[in-house]
Amino acid sequence: MLLEGKSIVVTGGNSGIGKAIVLAMAAEGASVVVDYVAHEDATTQLIAQVEAAGGEAVGVEADISKADDLHRMMRTAVDSFGRLDVLVNNAGIETRQSLLDTTEEDYEKVMAVNMKSAFFASQAAAKRFIEQGDGGLVINISSVHEDWPMPGNIAYCVSKGGMRMLTRTAGVELGPHGIRMVNVAPGAVDTPINAATTSNTEKLGELKDAIPLRRLAESSDIADVVVFLASGRASYMTSTTVVVDGGIMQGSVGL
Repeated sequence: MLLEGKSIVVTGGNSGIGKAIVLAMAAEGASVVVDYVAHEDATTQLIAQVEAAGGEAVGVEADISKADDLHRMMRTAVDSFGRLDVLVNNAGIETRQSLLDTTEEDYEKVMAVNMKSAFFASQAAAKRFIEQGDGGLVINISSVHEDWPMPGNIAYCVSKGGMRMLTRTAGVELGPHGIRMVNVAPGAVDTPINAATTSNTEKLGELKDAIPLRRLAESSDIADVVVFLASGRASYMTSTTVVVDGGIMQGSVGL
């Protein structure tokens, strides 16, 4: 198994892409820590699913917008599984509002979940990696919108652009410690966050027409790339983004 013996933390791991990542990693032998705030039942069900398949997972009540809670997640991985090998910063939200319509509250909420959590989780994980002395890996689940404008969803784009620079800069800073940081940038994925589009036949058709592969990604498509990056078979990759978008970025308008 590609990830046998690895201890991994996944933020926002109880739904959507995060859930697929947890299941894929556990299936490859990893032990996984998953957070929850309001939906403990979803995490409990996910852990039961992992354990039924012969894997290991633990849940942690944590507000990922708070640095102390993120540090506690890393400690939980060490306490539960003996060490920390990989952090996956997956948690993300969006408001789908323009610059003119975004309130301060909306902006701060998006940045706290998408950007602040990735920053301080990476810091917490890096400190653990340095303490252990044998390197580590941070995988950020970004978006094509780290680089590709999406009018009407500006706070989300800003947060993903920040994640891109976090990855590039922290990857350079942490490289001498043997710590790597890589973004995975999905395009359109069939998850609850895109329900407004996938439930609208006309919008869904327009979106598929804009994708050269003529389909949305499944969460498993993204999870498979994450497993590859965590497996050690991409050990010379850092400070960069892997785009998984079916070719949609070759279009002219952000969707």
